[in-house]
Amino acid sequence: MPTPLSPSEQAIRDAIAPRRDELIHDLGAHVAIPTGHNHTPGLDEYRAVVVTRLQALGASVETVPGEPRPEWMGASKGAIPHTVILRSEAAQRAAPGAMRILIAGHLDTVFPPDGDFTQMMCSVDGRTAKGPGVVDMKGGVLIAIAALEALHACGVEVAWTAMFNSDEETGSYHSDSALRAEAPKHDLGIAVEPALAGGELAIERYGSGQFIIEAHGRSAHVGREFEKGVSAVHALAKAIDKACDIADPAKQRIVSVGPLEGGKATNVVPDLARAWGNARYPTPEIGREIGAALDALATPEDAMPRVIVRRSFNRPAKPLIPATERLALAARDAAESLGQRLPFASTGGVCDGNILQDAGLPTVDTLGVRGGGLHTTEEWIELDSLVERATLLGVLLARLSRSAVR
Repeated sequence: MPTPLSPSEQAIRDAIAPRRDELIHDLGAHVAIPTGHNHTPGLDEYRAVVVTRLQALGASVETVPGEPRPEWMGASKGAIPHTVILRSEAAQRAAPGAMRILIAGHLDTVFPPDGDFTQMMCSVDGRTAKGPGVVDMKGGVLIAIAALEALHACGVEVAWTAMFNSDEETGSYHSDSALRAEAPKHDLGIAVEPALAGGELAIERYGSGQFIIEAHGRSAHVGREFEKGVSAVHALAKAIDKACDIADPAKQRIVSVGPLEGGKATNVVPDLARAWGNARYPTPEIGREIGAALDALATPEDAMPRVIVRRSFNRPAKPLIPATERLALAARDAAESLGQRLPFASTGGVCDGNILQDAGLPTVDTLGVRGGGLHTTEEWIELDSLVERATLLGVLLARLSRSAVR
């Protein structure tokens, strides 16, 4: 049997229940702010909206500058985005030993500001809406705000920190250090990524790593001096073939290569070719094995052709650990106390929860809204999940603040 709602938890539920129309209106306004990759004006505007809402609750504000990502991934367009960290009044004065909870979200989406998919449109029956980032993750950011507002209105003190970066969709390279620095300061983590397809809570995730294979050869005219040339494309093709052999889906080893580039003209032996790729792995051990196998594709510096491998496995695997399982069970109990279902599932997708847990913070990371079509122009949200998930998050935070779940 689920734990009955306490009077304060009932008050949180009742504070959020009548806000459906307000939350839908707010979501539409948030979605209309373009926050695609490194679109600084939109990210700054949206960040200011979020900060203003939480500052009204007495939260302090800290800004952490972003760091450059690896050069081989290409320079970021525009300014390097920063991360904003807000702490509740209870967190600012929390005594040693107090339960400290980190709520993580991201402000960026994958949609360009000048595309055709820029506004939220509700369905005729009012049950769903489509729009850029409605679930990933402007809906999640909004339910976090609503939950924290309800806690404040009901006088429920929680030592929470809300952390919002602006580069999650591109790997969180700019904010990785900030996430890792913040994780050890807390006891539990909650990321408001969208729920999985069936409304499930993700309790374990694969890790993800990016890599590039770069081949260097010797240029020559194909018709006149072909024998003097060394094809970088040929060398790259051989390396790609070996890279693909590393993959073994039956053993949960995933290696995917693409996109590719190489050569400039058909009558010139290409002296440079490159391929980018992504690896996925369920455990740190398998991640290390894949990384070592990729490294082994590289040749000595004086080789001709020469093959160079660079990689960054910055989102390690997030296996189910006892502390995360206890947190997930607490979330399920809160959901069932509210008459909601919260099934569990595993996923090959990654998020900042991978980084936070790798840095020592037990984290659940799909307590956001329900919907689908992520990263497409069909992205949609189940509008009732705004109130449902905001209520679940509010009640869960209230319970965790006075519990021994660690």
